[in-house]
Amino acid sequence: MKYLFLFTTCLLFSFSSYSQEFKVSGKVTYGEEALNKAIVRVSGTSFGTETNELGEYSLRLEKGEYVLIFSNGNQKKVPVSVTSDIILNIDMSDAAEELEEVFLSAVRVSADSPITYSNLRNEEIEDRNLGQDIPTLMQYMPAVVTTSDAGAGIGYSSIRVRGTDSRGVNVTINGVPYNDAESQGTFWVNLGDFASSVENLQLQRGVGTSTNGAGAFGASLNILTDRYNIKPSAEIANSFGSYNTRKHTVKFSTGLYDDHWEFSGRASVIKSDGYIDRASSDLKSYFFQGAYVGETTLIKALTFGGSEVTYQAWDGIDAETLANDRTFNYAGAYEDENGDLQFYENHVDNYKQDHYQLLWNQKYGRKWSSNVALHYTYGRGFYKSYRAGETLSEYGIPDFTANGEEISESDLVTRKWLDNDFYGTTFNVQFEEEKMKMIFGGAWNNYLGDHFGEVIYTRFAPTNSPLQRYYENNSQKSDLNFFGKATIAVSDDLSFYGDLQLRRVHYEVDGFVEENTPFFIDDEHVFFNPKAGLTYELSEANQLYFSFARAHREPNRTDYENGNPEPEKLNDYELGWRLKTSGMQINTNLYYMDYRNQLVLTGELDDVGSPIRTNSGNSYRLGLEIDAVVKLSDKLNWRPNIALSQNKNDDWFATWDGELVNFGKTDVSYSPEVIAANILEYRPLKNLELKFLSKYVGEQYMSNLENDASLLESYFVNDFNLQYTWEKAPFFKEVVFTGLINNIFSEEYVSNGYYYTYAIGNETFDGAGYYPQATRNFLVGVNLRF
Repeated sequence: MKYLFLFTTCLLFSFSSYSQEFKVSGKVTYGEEALNKAIVRVSGTSFGTETNELGEYSLRLEKGEYVLIFSNGNQKKVPVSVTSDIILNIDMSDAAEELEEVFLSAVRVSADSPITYSNLRNEEIEDRNLGQDIPTLMQYMPAVVTTSDAGAGIGYSSIRVRGTDSRGVNVTINGVPYNDAESQGTFWVNLGDFASSVENLQLQRGVGTSTNGAGAFGASLNILTDRYNIKPSAEIANSFGSYNTRKHTVKFSTGLYDDHWEFSGRASVIKSDGYIDRASSDLKSYFFQGAYVGETTLIKALTFGGSEVTYQAWDGIDAETLANDRTFNYAGAYEDENGDLQFYENHVDNYKQDHYQLLWNQKYGRKWSSNVALHYTYGRGFYKSYRAGETLSEYGIPDFTANGEEISESDLVTRKWLDNDFYGTTFNVQFEEEKMKMIFGGAWNNYLGDHFGEVIYTRFAPTNSPLQRYYENNSQKSDLNFFGKATIAVSDDLSFYGDLQLRRVHYEVDGFVEENTPFFIDDEHVFFNPKAGLTYELSEANQLYFSFARAHREPNRTDYENGNPEPEKLNDYELGWRLKTSGMQINTNLYYMDYRNQLVLTGELDDVGSPIRTNSGNSYRLGLEIDAVVKLSDKLNWRPNIALSQNKNDDWFATWDGELVNFGKTDVSYSPEVIAANILEYRPLKNLELKFLSKYVGEQYMSNLENDASLLESYFVNDFNLQYTWEKAPFFKEVVFTGLINNIFSEEYVSNGYYYTYAIGNETFDGAGYYPQATRNFLVGVNLRF
């Protein structure tokens, strides 16, 4: 019996020893910066965890040999032998791209590339993600200027980089083009609350690397959507604020189950009355994805999109109204039978857009991988506008007689439709070894657009038929490109970067525009865009780089409507220095952008608020950009940046007083010489973060004439951001409280406007319109995470 007892005791002791668990914990950082929500998992299993806001993680593992995978956009595999409790700290600054990040590897650059860029991670977006559009969330990045028609960052918002408007900022989502193929603009209003589905984004200033879609002429913005999650999760986010603003978001993830599958999604509603009168926004959006995850395979199927109804606010106001009633909105104005001023309640933009993407990344051994994407976007919607005192014949409506008087004018309501399809594929193959990385790929995209206008109401004309079309035209645009890129380590300290792209664009339009004007285009362009650069490591902390890039870009639809435009050509030279130490990171670059036939904004708008551009001949942008991250203490970080530039047309010609006049060397429109930002981050407690954010934009002209009437004054605004995380709250994994006070000193400023000229006889007069931005306003939010 005693032997049985001894045997049983030994067996239980052995089992206890075998099943004993040990703690593996530590901190995951990028240099000195803690990484929040970095994934830590055991290779070959779905077992894992995520880091907290301080970058800390903890796992319990039985005795044995493991490979831990750390990932946060990039991936690092670390072998570990577990025989006791272990503290394992991981620095991700030298990590390799993980499968998810490879979706963007053809259009993104890394820290050792000779390209000027900045990154914005999910954690930074979440700090201020209370309903405002992505441009507003990006406003503190270097050389960036943002503006909002409604004045509060919700609705129609846009971005300029280095003085180039959104038509020169190439945007891709998971490597797929997002810019509208015809206008080349980016309409974030169609993707309300998209920031809640963004994992990270990279803004490359200048030409950057070869990318898909319209050529980058000021910058390219590459967005990666939400990655897959290891653990099941859900969250409900609600925020409220000034101008009756509210945002409601629901997100979920099944987590990785059966070691391979994950499904996740989001649904959002954003509503706001806007700072400007009646500049309301009603935005609904969604994001759903399914992912298959293998050791060498990642497949994602995504669909995302939304619908928006925004009251038009693109008319702006004149200087007198700006001084006396800065929130006034002329849009939809008319006089009733008593001569009283009224506003048409449905003077709105109404549009829906749905995106579908199928992404497949495959690794073949240690050196080869491929990436293929198929995409389709369906957009449809209209502008509905009240038009007072319109000439009937321009709408195909005959004049009529009333009370013995011939009537040729009437108030109308028009609806201008756009129904379009955009589809195509992007693809690339990559080879990577210790001293060489090569990528070969391309893309084919096709756009089909139907444009037509309807008269849906006439106030006086009795003969109008319902839904009478007064113009109609169809467009088609195909875009094909092939590229090859290589980064070669010439020595331990010197690497060479080369990038060649061949792009063909064919654009056709057939039909009529307003006033029954024929509009026919059949234009084709073939562009060759070479790029090259060198990166030299002065020391472990110091890096120099130089790059040259040539880019071409075709005109957009509005350019063709207003003349006979030439394609643009740009030679971009960038010289940079990067410093990275344990307590400081500094990026400095000097650039010279030499243009031929740059399509610059004239300051004028067309009848739907689109900016009008014209070729400027020879022009240039010369600038210096500096941004830094300085660790002042364990609790205080300082993140300043400044962009100084000179932006000139060599010879600007314009008609003035009935004659063509050479105004000589003038400032390029909408190009401030100074743009600066500053962020102070203070963490007095583990779960409490305070930020003071500042933005300065120097004065700028809205025309290329340097006329006083076209001058936008400089402005300096400050925001305050607070976030507190309540960990292990009752019923929830955590509860996050966020507060944001925008423009805390209530600065009355204007970030955008337009300029126009008109002639009386041979004498020219000018004027301007302005888009005022909100004074002090606030947003608060609560995020419940399960």
